[in-house]
Amino acid sequence: MARETMTVRVETRTKKDLDGIAAALERDRSYVVNEALKAYIDVHQWQIDHIRQGLREANAGKFASDAEVKSVTSRLRRK
Repeated sequence: MARETMTVRVETRTKKDLDGIAAALERDRSYVVNEALKAYIDVHQWQIDHIRQGLREANAGKFASDAEVKSVTSRLRRK
């Protein structure tokens, strides 16, 4: 996979923590940053995808009926 250089500014504490993690894993800082960015992107991309899906469903008029909502909320209250 192709790699590119990227420069970012981080707080001093963040850099120290990052270096500590890299040392504990016996990996370099770039590896740890790359793994952290991939995890961050995965989580946020999942959220964005689900929000977009919900918006598509809402725009198509796919809503729960009042009875369905009441059924779910009454079940949740009993727990």
